[in-house]
Amino acid sequence: MNLKLEKYNKALSYFKQLESIPKNKLLYLNYNDIFDNIGLCYLFLKKYEKSEIYLKKSYQNETDTIKLIRKYVNIANLYYTRYQDDIAIPYFEKAYKLSKDLSISHRKIEHIKSDEKRREVFKYRETTSENMSVVEENRKDFKKALVYRKEMLKWSDSLNNQNRIYEVAKKEKEFAVKEKQKEVDFLQVENELKETQRNNVIYIASVLLLLLFVSIYFYREKVKRNKIIAEQKENLDALNNTKDKLFSIVSHDLRSSVNALKTSNTVLLDNLQSKNINALEGLLQKNSAIVNGAYGLLDNLLNWALLQTNQGYFHIESLRLFIIVEHVAYNYKPLLFEKELSFENSISKKALIYADQESLKIILRNLLDNAIKFSKPNGALKVYSEEAGDFWNLIVEDTGLGMSEATRQELLKDSALLHKKEHEEVLGTGLGLSLVKSMIHKNHGKFNIKSELGKGTKMIVSLPKTQPNG
Repeated sequence: MNLKLEKYNKALSYFKQLESIPKNKLLYLNYNDIFDNIGLCYLFLKKYEKSEIYLKKSYQNETDTIKLIRKYVNIANLYYTRYQDDIAIPYFEKAYKLSKDLSISHRKIEHIKSDEKRREVFKYRETTSENMSVVEENRKDFKKALVYRKEMLKWSDSLNNQNRIYEVAKKEKEFAVKEKQKEVDFLQVENELKETQRNNVIYIASVLLLLLFVSIYFYREKVKRNKIIAEQKENLDALNNTKDKLFSIVSHDLRSSVNALKTSNTVLLDNLQSKNINALEGLLQKNSAIVNGAYGLLDNLLNWALLQTNQGYFHIESLRLFIIVEHVAYNYKPLLFEKELSFENSISKKALIYADQESLKIILRNLLDNAIKFSKPNGALKVYSEEAGDFWNLIVEDTGLGMSEATRQELLKDSALLHKKEHEEVLGTGLGLSLVKSMIHKNHGKFNIKSELGKGTKMIVSLPKTQPNG
């Protein structure tokens, strides 16, 4: 607990006491784990020589693969912190290879019965892939770094899917409990009514008065039922409209992406058979762009559906804007590099806002997606902030295709889910921007666009400031 609370000296004193206990008296503790924790305490206290001694001890004779991965990563981080890359990298590579053996196939992972264990495997797979990506970036081997980055994202998505499945199951359980309670309440009312009817036989004298009360009761119930039916009809109409919009997106854009991928794969197979190597790279890049677009559409579709049905978790808190932008932008480095776009994050480090962290990341991802999508090669993309009264303005600016004033006004409307595309050669549905506007509104923010056809676009998101005493 003290180690998690960053009270390293206090934690170190406890672990040193455990180290002094003879092995035959340590019933449920592992000496390797004690050495690992002592090494971490020294690492955080910047006592690197002592840290090295204990971290090396920690993985000796270790039989638990997951623990061994963690310990390799810890000692690799020690050497990396000291700029001893030649020593650190082999440990990163060992951790990566072990984590790959943990999850050689999805079938093997499915045999792991514990959901917590499964998420732990995904997490270590994601972490070791990310470490190798950073190593290759530092080596300037961006091609390998991109491969590791894509592998990391795959496992990150698997981890996110596990968490989403857990949340959906939790919501379904809560809904079932509510429905059961309604059934119990209904049976209770029904029993009370039957009891009243039996009492009517006994209390003949009050029959007329009781009939009057019963009539009033049923009249009120009828009015209440009619009101409920009217509300249900409104909700049903809204759900039908949502369903029609979703079917329109899936049937048109997703089908188009699948058909494009199918056609491209046919050409790719023809070129493989004819060994036309020169054409393969372009076809693979085209397939990658189609798949990324379809994935983005499905991700937006899921988040939009959760937002419309009020099933998403939403928690507004104080956030440092620079860190969120830096975190999201890091995942777009391969796309920026592939399109040869320069990127600059000039967000003020003083910018503190009130927002829901996950929805803010969705907003940023969609705005960066659009900025990259509508930018020409060798263009520039920057993100910066401006103070505006009680708000911080988050601005995503590109030097891309831009838009006309009519298109700008149309995009700012809240009514339309989809809009007519001004640049037909660029794939898009408008769902992402609609999701952005909904998320901004839910965060009590404002949205604006400044653009000129052929001269780039500024997407402006205004979010409430964190007050000094907040």
